[in-house]
Amino acid sequence: MLLKVYFGMSVMGAVWARQALLVAAAAFLCAGCTTGCATNRAIDRFYEGYEPGAPLNAAIVEEEDRETYRRVRFDFDGLPDQTVPSVMALPPEEGVYPAVIFLHGIGQRKEFLDEIAEPFVEAGFALVTFDQHDRGERRLDRRGPIRSALALRRRTAWTVIETRRLVDYLETRDDIADGRVYLLGASYGAITGATAAAFEERIPAVVLTYGGGHLPTLFRTPEAREEPGLLVYPMRLVAGLFFAPADPVHHIGAISPRPVLMQNGKHDTMIIPESAQRLYEAAKEPKEIIWYDSEHIGLDEEQVEDVIDDAIAWLAERDAEHREEAPSGGGEARL
Repeated sequence: MLLKVYFGMSVMGAVWARQALLVAAAAFLCAGCTTGCATNRAIDRFYEGYEPGAPLNAAIVEEEDRETYRRVRFDFDGLPDQTVPSVMALPPEEGVYPAVIFLHGIGQRKEFLDEIAEPFVEAGFALVTFDQHDRGERRLDRRGPIRSALALRRRTAWTVIETRRLVDYLETRDDIADGRVYLLGASYGAITGATAAAFEERIPAVVLTYGGGHLPTLFRTPEAREEPGLLVYPMRLVAGLFFAPADPVHHIGAISPRPVLMQNGKHDTMIIPESAQRLYEAAKEPKEIIWYDSEHIGLDEEQVEDVIDDAIAWLAERDAEHREEAPSGGGEARL
C-alpha cells in the first residue's frame, strides 16, 4: 500500500504542530538568536560543512532481493564522523538507472522506502533515502524541548549537506546514470529539499510535495493559532527568527534554470496553501504547481496514489531524453 508515512508531517499530526512553536521559541531564547539571523552571512554559515573531496567511507551493509526490487542498505559519511544510514531500491534487472533521492517527512525514517519503492522501480528509477539527523538509527535521547529544537535546527542544515554527499556517493556507483540524480521531498522533506536542490547543481529536476515556505506564514497553521493562546504572535516571531536561515524562500530561486514541480493541497492545514504559494512565488521559471483537492496528504490518503503517480510521470518526462524509450505507465527506463 502507498502509506500515510509518505508524508511525515501527518505522522506527528496535530501534536507536532501544537508543540513546534513552543519548542522553537524556547530554544531560540536560550540560543540567543537575534533579528539579524536571516542575513546572507548567517545563511552561509548555517550550511557550512559540505566538503566534496572528503572521504565518503561508504560501505554496503546488506543487499537483498525483494519481490519487486533489489534493496541495498549502505552507509556513507556526511559531515566528518557522521555516518549516514541509507537504503536504496533498484529495479530487479541489472542495468544503469536514473535515481530519485527522497527526503522524508519530519517524523519518518529510511525504512519508509519499502512502502513506496514499487512504483518508482516500475518506472525505471532507483529510489534512495537516508535517516536524517535524529531519526531512525540516528535517533537522539529525548532531552527536553530546548535541545530538541536545537537538534531540529541542526537536522535542517545537515539534511542539505548530507543530500549533497549522497549525490557524491551515487556518482561512484556503476548502476546509477551520470547526471540523472533527481530529488523528491515530501512535507518537511520538501522544505529542506528546496534548499538542498538550490545548493546542489547536479540535481537536474526537483519535485516538492506538500511543502511550503515563508516561515511567518508557515507558522500560521490552525493548530499554531489555537495554542499557546495570546502568546502565539510573539512565539511565532521568535520561532521564525530561530529557523530563519532555513526558510526555503531564501534559496528556491537558485534552482533555476532547472525545473521545479510543486504539489500541494487546497485544504492543507499543516502546510497551509498561503505558505505553499509564497514558496512557489519565490521560485523562478521553469516551475509548475499542481493543486489537489485535499488536506495534507497523509491526512487524506485518497490522494496519495495520484500524487505519487504525478510525481513519477513528471520526473520521467524530465528524464525521457536519456531513455531508449520513454515509459508510459511504468516499465524499464535504462540507458
